[in-house]
Amino acid sequence: MAPLLKRIEHGVFVRSRTLPPPWGPVLRALRFPAAVLRDWLGTELNVRAMSLAYSTLLSIVPLIAFSIAILKGLGAHPNVAAFLDEFFQPIGRAAPELAGHVMRFVGNLRGDVLGTIGLVFLVIAVVSTMRKVEASFNAIWRITKPRGALRRLAEYLGVVVVSPALLATALGLLAAAHDSPFARWLHAMLPLQWTFSVLGKAVPYVVVMAVFTTMYVLIPNARVKPVAAIAGGVGAGVLWALVGRIYTALIVGSSGLIAVYTSFAVVLTTLIWLYLSWLILLVGAQLAFYVQNPQYLRDERRAVAAGARERAAFSIMYCLGRDHRDAGDGWSPARLADALDLGGAALDRLIEDLGRAGLLAAGDGTVRLGRDPRTIRLAEVLDAVHGPLAAQTAAAARAAAPADALARALERAARDVLAGRSLADWIASS
Repeated sequence: MAPLLKRIEHGVFVRSRTLPPPWGPVLRALRFPAAVLRDWLGTELNVRAMSLAYSTLLSIVPLIAFSIAILKGLGAHPNVAAFLDEFFQPIGRAAPELAGHVMRFVGNLRGDVLGTIGLVFLVIAVVSTMRKVEASFNAIWRITKPRGALRRLAEYLGVVVVSPALLATALGLLAAAHDSPFARWLHAMLPLQWTFSVLGKAVPYVVVMAVFTTMYVLIPNARVKPVAAIAGGVGAGVLWALVGRIYTALIVGSSGLIAVYTSFAVVLTTLIWLYLSWLILLVGAQLAFYVQNPQYLRDERRAVAAGARERAAFSIMYCLGRDHRDAGDGWSPARLADALDLGGAALDRLIEDLGRAGLLAAGDGTVRLGRDPRTIRLAEVLDAVHGPLAAQTAAAARAAAPADALARALERAARDVLAGRSLADWIASS
């Protein structure tokens, strides 16, 4: 079974890049759902979705309370109950009851009842959930540096304040368009009645796709291209609609299970739906990341051998050196990964090692030489790839005297070959 899976993986992720039509384009398109499915079957997305579902149970009431406080000022707060009923619809007949409970909880959130400590706790719950969402998106986008504290606080407040305003505007425009004389005239025309009925059912899903797309653009601490965000938003929206229909059918058909759990069934089904919603959101973010960074599509759990790292590092410097000689615009990471048949994570580590040595510079989606190729010695490339960590590990290892002597002889031979040669000389001689 394992060899068959490896052959399928090799065909989808490697051979598909050079296959002609008709199977080549089909397999290249299948790489994206295959990579997302591989990540979903792993543990990281599932664990993060579970964590966000638990946090949502603590923060959903204060989030809605803050939103209603803003919507009251805009005169659109009655639409929130309908929105909640639509969100909880997949959990079955308990959806209206659960939405009513949430609205009653929100109605009890008064400052004179909560007090200062209670209000602080609710604010902390909201901020903690938003921090977890940002951390999950940054992990998907391979970002280790989060936003600054002041910028994060300003953007969190912006989301809490602006999102209800946008929701109120959208709901108000939809209501106004539905009740306008022009809409009533169109509904009176029989040929168009069915069409507008279908469009009316599709509007909520379009709104969900738009919300997902907006989140994929704003939340990660990275510059997300609109095409990638739209692809992730549409994919997550379609998946959300399909999973919602399937989950609703399962809940309706599980009357015996609900009878066993009695009153706990509402809590159980709500928690599962929250988990599925967050998982779908993270899957869409993963799809958006792959669309923008296709070099990460391959499975990168296998380590790269030391010799392969050296060859890849010299290949990177050779490509960038020729680009510098020809006054090019630099290489994108995706282009380098495709040219060298190298996974994105392995390429990132090499770029980081070479950049730390000052041999190249990465930024704005391109990679260029860090300085003039005439001043870059080939021995520096070798030192950068080996790195201080590798040197410390080698020094700490206990080896037999003959083996140590042989290793030192090989290192001297390599340095004799590279001695005095610059990157510019090597490219000119090639």
